[in-house]
Amino acid sequence: MKLTIKDIAKMAGVSPGTVSKVINHTGNISQKTIKRVRKVIEETGYQPTFSAKSLATKKSNLIGLIYAGNINAELNHPFFNDVVNVFKNAIGNLGYDILVFSNNKFSKDKQDYLARCRHFQLDGCLIIAGDQIEEATTELDQSNVPCVGVDIILNGPNSSYVTTDNNKVSEAVVTHLYLNRIKEVAFIGGPEDSVISNLRKESFIKNINLFGMLTKDDWLQHGDYFEESGYQAMNRILEKSPLPQAVFAISDMMALGALRALKEKGISVPEEIKIIGCDDIEACRYSNPSLATVKQDKEKIGQLAAHMLHDLINGDVQPTSVLVDPELVIRESCFIDMGGTLTNR
Repeated sequence: MKLTIKDIAKMAGVSPGTVSKVINHTGNISQKTIKRVRKVIEETGYQPTFSAKSLATKKSNLIGLIYAGNINAELNHPFFNDVVNVFKNAIGNLGYDILVFSNNKFSKDKQDYLARCRHFQLDGCLIIAGDQIEEATTELDQSNVPCVGVDIILNGPNSSYVTTDNNKVSEAVVTHLYLNRIKEVAFIGGPEDSVISNLRKESFIKNINLFGMLTKDDWLQHGDYFEESGYQAMNRILEKSPLPQAVFAISDMMALGALRALKEKGISVPEEIKIIGCDDIEACRYSNPSLATVKQDKEKIGQLAAHMLHDLINGDVQPTSVLVDPELVIRESCFIDMGGTLTNR
């Protein structure tokens, strides 16, 4: 029969809490008691369980991974998948395991994220942004549970967030087009109530106006970040003349959908219309033509999220926010022949 911490405590004549403190080297315990407990452990070959190790430290070494709201990212979005994979490796190296939550109801009692965190005694949570964030996410953010958000602004007493600088995303695209004498530009954003999409849209319009460039209401379209919505948005843009010289889609998947729509209409990319996406997913390198994009530093975002959460859990830092600079990557879909050569990346 497998021994429990209660069995060891009974054999040593102490409480289970004392055994846990001996295992975890915590608390003020006499050397005589420590020796007695260790002798029982050695003689029985007892291997402490996860719960026994966490009993005294009050830490589970478990992190909750939450795909919040009406999430388009959950399990099938390349950008968020890459960020989460980096986070998993980094947080694992810091000694944590991950428990994945969905936004489905936890139980018949309809408990929320905070109740789940308490149920599983989580040390902290990573929150991946979605649209139409539910009240349960806000409640968790405003609790004392350490939280780090990716692409979601958190302002709770023990919360931080890390995201790409979304103003600079659109600024980089518009500036590049302006410097290459492309002045008529369409925009394909995410859902109209998406915070991230609206930040990029506002920056896009601001910079278009700054440089005296042109966009039109018919050229400002919205999708859901996925390919089919980009295809449909591009077709709506193509319904009316004149057509733009370039299209900026705020996700690579929507940009790939737009590229498909242009091909079906026999419109040449980049000769007639240029396309730039955002995220720099792997598929960008292999589309035809290869897709220009704004690279979000997935490695840096994932690493920062892990270390920021670890520091919050251990009380090493005050809650903060970090904006990561994007990088414009020009490929064939936005090649501008100025007498030079194009280098694929």
